[in-house]
Amino acid sequence: MTEQSSNQPSAPDYEEMTRTLQEITAKSQEVVSEFLRQEQSAQHVPMEDAAQMGQLFQQLSTRMMADPARLVEAQMAFWADYMSLMQNMTLRMWGANPDPVAQPDKGDRRFKHQHWEDHPVFDYIKQTYLLTSDYLHTVVSEVEGLDDKTKKKVDFYTRAFIDAMAPSNFAVTNPEVLEKTAETGGQNLLQGLNNLLDDLKRGRGRLDIKMTDYDAFEVGKNLATTPGKVVYQNELMQLIQYQPNTEKVHARPLLLVPAWINKYYIMDLSQDKSMVSWLVNQGHTVFIISWKNPDESLAEKRFENYMLEGPIEALDLVESITGSNEINVVGYCLGGTLTACTLAYLAAKGDQRVKAATFLTCLLDFEYPGELEVFIDDDQLETLERRMDIKGYLDGRQMSTTFNMLRANDLIWSFFVNNYLKGDEPFPFDLLYWNSDSTNMPAKMHSFYLRNMYQRNLLKEPGGIELAGEPIDLARIEIPAYFMSAREDHIAPWKSTIRGPRLLSGPTKYVLGGSGHIAGVINPPHKNKYGYWTNTDKTVDQEQWLSGATPHEGSWWNDWGEWLAEHGGAEVKARKVGSTKYKPIEDAPGSYVREGVLYDD
Repeated sequence: MTEQSSNQPSAPDYEEMTRTLQEITAKSQEVVSEFLRQEQSAQHVPMEDAAQMGQLFQQLSTRMMADPARLVEAQMAFWADYMSLMQNMTLRMWGANPDPVAQPDKGDRRFKHQHWEDHPVFDYIKQTYLLTSDYLHTVVSEVEGLDDKTKKKVDFYTRAFIDAMAPSNFAVTNPEVLEKTAETGGQNLLQGLNNLLDDLKRGRGRLDIKMTDYDAFEVGKNLATTPGKVVYQNELMQLIQYQPNTEKVHARPLLLVPAWINKYYIMDLSQDKSMVSWLVNQGHTVFIISWKNPDESLAEKRFENYMLEGPIEALDLVESITGSNEINVVGYCLGGTLTACTLAYLAAKGDQRVKAATFLTCLLDFEYPGELEVFIDDDQLETLERRMDIKGYLDGRQMSTTFNMLRANDLIWSFFVNNYLKGDEPFPFDLLYWNSDSTNMPAKMHSFYLRNMYQRNLLKEPGGIELAGEPIDLARIEIPAYFMSAREDHIAPWKSTIRGPRLLSGPTKYVLGGSGHIAGVINPPHKNKYGYWTNTDKTVDQEQWLSGATPHEGSWWNDWGEWLAEHGGAEVKARKVGSTKYKPIEDAPGSYVREGVLYDD
């Protein structure tokens, strides 16, 4: 007898399948028991999301029926394309190779497997899906009579539905999954079910998709490893000072203010990506705030508490430890928004210690908040506030899910296919580990932030908001400021961030980097990626700004490094970590950063 071809499907390993099924049964019982226990003990808010979505699409249906001619026109166009597709499929059966009626976007990775193009059946499934998607998009986008916010919400949820229904998300219509199933004798599907149960168990009955190999990373071991010490802590933050790596440093120390939506170590990832390490090597005395991951005990903390107990208290400490009354600050994302509030507050108090500021992908004018606008109308904010009031905080995993929905194909469905249908383990990736290391948000603070900034856009108005008794006016900020945004940022769209510099009164520089909210910022020079654009034009028109901008190769860090050096002051002898008054408490990265779901036993 001839040996079985290596291309033939392997025979099922029944012993292995039995063991897997036993594991699945045990995990299923454990997950269900934990879920029921939580359901019985939890205080629930009425689930209003489905009702709100129902009302949304009822409005859409009413408006569509008001103009049946437009609907018929769209249907006729769809059927014409579909008939062309049927004709092409017939021609392919006769050996012809007609041009496709519909093609995926160039960057659409769902259909990268060769069978989607080469195999007539899968090509037909793919094109049918693309035609149907285009039809639904067309119908929704051309409906008249809906207000702008409702139209955006309908469009978002329609795209979410279309993404979910992609043939790549179903085992029987995904050629790559079918190949894997044949090769493993179905073991991949059993392993995928096992992976699903593991994710449900970690989420305590609610799906928490594993995006990377969690065992491949450890904060303090291969992430957040730049040498330093925690020199102070309060209820909301630990302050870390990093050891110098040069004999001389700039006179003005540098205080980094990260967002508290995520952990601070996005700015101190693995050493070859660490912004903190790079800044230390550039001769800066670097301090960073590591925010507390809040629980119910911090429910009453407000936005002004984050300002007073965060950067303002940190500035006092930096001055005391270094002896310098001239300090530069860097704010990232929400940390940048807080930094702007802090600078306006200090200006109102006559405090002139901060001499230069950097704002990284942060919103000061929230007129165009991007797709997050879908989640911040009155109905949804009231529902969110009632949910937060139960625990006193917003669970970080819920916020993480919201952000992932903005890029569902990349951050949800790709992992659904890989983990659950193909039965594979996710690839180790430090950025995705950090992205999964979610943090909670205190109820009072988060409600203030969403309502006054995202919903009402009051920060840009002089005196629009008040913090610690002071009306906040960004025009009082007269120091030099460097703004960096990312061209593909879906969290802080540069359509909005480009409006930030006009709100300040001092000299500003606006730089646009490539890529998105994270990869665009964390772009060390040695990677030589993405490029960036500079333009001295103060216009808020994106097309005008970009058409007149000068393109540069490599990382924007190079440009920023020169700007920081110009505003860093004279060189002085490198400073030791801590002081007589503020002795080191523990090694960086400290204990606050190790609080959260990835560190639970």
